[in-house]
Amino acid sequence: MPKLICGLLLSFAAFAADPTSALAIRNARIVTVNGPVIAKGTVLVRNGLIEAVGESVVIPADAWLIEGEGLTVYPGLIDSLSTLGIVDAPQAATAPTGRTGRTAAPTPAPAPTPAADVAPPARGPEDRPMTTSWLRAADLIKTTDRRIESARNIGFTSAVVFPSRGIIAGQGAVVNLAGERERQMVVASPAGMYLTLSTSGLGGGFPASLMGTIAYIRQIYIDANYYRAAKEDYAKSPSGKKRPEYDRALEGLIEAPQVLLPATYVRELERMIRLSADLKSKPLLYGGHEAYKAAAMLKQQNATVLVNLKWPEKPRDSDPDLEDSLRTLELREKAASSPAALAKAGVKFAFYASGIDTARDIPKAVKKAIDAGLSPEDALRALTLSPAEIYGVADRMGSIEKGKIANLVITNGDLFQDRTQVKYVFIDGVKMEPTPETPAAAPAQETQQ
Repeated sequence: MPKLICGLLLSFAAFAADPTSALAIRNARIVTVNGPVIAKGTVLVRNGLIEAVGESVVIPADAWLIEGEGLTVYPGLIDSLSTLGIVDAPQAATAPTGRTGRTAAPTPAPAPTPAADVAPPARGPEDRPMTTSWLRAADLIKTTDRRIESARNIGFTSAVVFPSRGIIAGQGAVVNLAGERERQMVVASPAGMYLTLSTSGLGGGFPASLMGTIAYIRQIYIDANYYRAAKEDYAKSPSGKKRPEYDRALEGLIEAPQVLLPATYVRELERMIRLSADLKSKPLLYGGHEAYKAAAMLKQQNATVLVNLKWPEKPRDSDPDLEDSLRTLELREKAASSPAALAKAGVKFAFYASGIDTARDIPKAVKKAIDAGLSPEDALRALTLSPAEIYGVADRMGSIEKGKIANLVITNGDLFQDRTQVKYVFIDGVKMEPTPETPAAAPAQETQQ
């Protein structure tokens, strides 16, 4: 199963049939993911939804037909943590309001600077440094991002996209990777709050260390809890009470249904588990390369892990005379075994492809996890139903079932087998097919841990 070739890297042209008419893929092998494989069956699509699936589906007279003999139908693939469609995410900025019930401390006027809009360094958590929790990925996506087509070309029909700059970067959205207008792409928003531990660009202001960053995150979530309580109390009986001041940074935090925290190494996995408890949030961790050492702990803590398919490797421009540490060598060798360890321990996980330079390298990365012990079935689930479950949209996507969005990938063989080609992709019921045109390599996504 070395790689998906040929049709996987072809560009797609949309099928121009009336979207209200039915379309049936008949006599195909159907991998439903959430049920048994149907050896020879039919998927009926109408109005962008799966109308029926099974061995004996009655095909209506108005249906367009695709003869599926020798073809396999899969649910569309989902990238569980991405910046697809967000071409130029705004830089994080200091929020203008302070903590609940108090005003931000006055800040001295900044020294003269060539850039008039540069904020002074933050002096404490009340300044909300590197926080843009009010940003919504659903408002930032652009159909013009060329990476979207490259992702579709290898079978991705959806992605969970996030702003990615700052300590508290913003709210994610589940999007489909097709649509004439941006609003047609959005499936669900908000999907979660994306947090990093990055303090780059703070210019020496607060927080200036890892400990300070974690303390700041804890403090702002404490503020959010007080803010929520104050709003609820005021809403119940406003008479005679001073209304809480509006704070858009805290509004963003309380709107988000879950929190994504970075954790690649064991010490980070343990640290972010503790931070999740402080934030009163179920652990949703991204990175996961050293999860092979911590699968039992992650299961015990009921954690969910988003595993980055960008496996660690020796940098191409590294000094050939420099000897790598034993720990570095071990991580490079065993990181790809983390998905298998998580699956064996019963930890829910999904894949994402941040930092992979070209689309054709994503199937290679999945293959590496399979070679390291992950079953092809679990690999497929990590790219379909599992991300849908993690983000609360499994009632709409992630498997081939009646009533779900018609996001499908149709191949001429097993998805992870050599020489398999993608024949068709459906997104929201719109059929796209390969053309004999070789696109340029996809631009790299903005790296997320």
